[in-house]
Amino acid sequence: MTIRYIDEIDLAGKRAFVRADFNVPLKNGAITDATRIEAALPTVRYAIANGARVVLASHLGRPKGASDPKLSLRPVAAQLTALLRLEVKLAPDCVGAEVEQLVGSLERGQALLLENLRFHPEEEKNDPAFARQLAALADVYVNDAFGAAHRAHASTEGMARLVPLRAAGFLMKKEVEALSKITGHPERPLAAILGGAKVSDKIKVIEHLLTKVNTLLIGGAMAYTFLRARGEHTGDSLVEDDRVEVARQVLARAEDLGVVLRLPTDHLVSTALDGSAPAEVVTMIPGGKKGVDIGPATVALYREEIAKARTIFWNGPMGIFEVDAFSKGTMAIADALADSAALTVVGGGDSIAALARSGRSSDITHISTGGGASLEFLEGRVLPGLAVLES
Repeated sequence: MTIRYIDEIDLAGKRAFVRADFNVPLKNGAITDATRIEAALPTVRYAIANGARVVLASHLGRPKGASDPKLSLRPVAAQLTALLRLEVKLAPDCVGAEVEQLVGSLERGQALLLENLRFHPEEEKNDPAFARQLAALADVYVNDAFGAAHRAHASTEGMARLVPLRAAGFLMKKEVEALSKITGHPERPLAAILGGAKVSDKIKVIEHLLTKVNTLLIGGAMAYTFLRARGEHTGDSLVEDDRVEVARQVLARAEDLGVVLRLPTDHLVSTALDGSAPAEVVTMIPGGKKGVDIGPATVALYREEIAKARTIFWNGPMGIFEVDAFSKGTMAIADALADSAALTVVGGGDSIAALARSGRSSDITHISTGGGASLEFLEGRVLPGLAVLES
């Protein structure tokens, strides 16, 4: 990709519109995890230090195109002010005469945060008129929101076409470089670990990764669809009946390509998904029981494969890890990656949460801020927010 980055542009005195991803979790109006804000700081600090008049923009939650005080970016403005040790005011909106006046009054090295972009339905519709209003606030467009790069919205794609000077931020650069090491020329063996509930959510990335990886380890509820495709008993576990044939084709394709595809050999099962009933380890899931985690033999097998790899990508838990009694498999995978000397890339909220619980996040090479975007990147799809930055 021929993308210009923020440090290749003269920012002094220019209005630098930085599209960030401040879509952080809130509880009672307070931020419970500021990871995405902290990830954007290198770009924001660079723009401020180089004399830009910084205009920050992001979405938060799903307000469905209407103003919602519970989804205001006010807590984000306060967090940025504390982290940057510089006042970051919150504009009353993201477009309009008052916003234009506030942007126009910015001095070099000052920053203003626009209100939630998704308070306007035109944002997600990539409305041309709305894109022009946003572009009118910018001399330079910088996209640092990898987590939204797979969406062709007004702030991620439409307005960028209207600003002659455009670039990617440092977080975007880290994401692209890390994921490109998986899709490009990885150090081998390359292993991918995929979990989660549904084959339908991951089938495209599985099909694409089959042509890239040496080893594919599958866990989570979607493993039961693959086990059913292989003719094994799955009891009352979640199985996507309409994806069994697809899973069968994936298994055949992996064999043809010489990819080592591992499925769980034992399982933690229970009758209750909330942990209120006893759980036991079995090699064959009986009727009336549901698989809730991978078993200890599978953990040992997967750890062995992880130890062999030189490049590893992980997306998706191995079981219902939110329930402590069903979290051992997922936590073991988190530890195995953290112990590995390989280049490790982790994407997806559940995998990142598991790493945080393990206390091993700092032992991972790269933690992606964009779950959906990282999967689409690994599927080989064009991300609109990246494509528009290419020169």
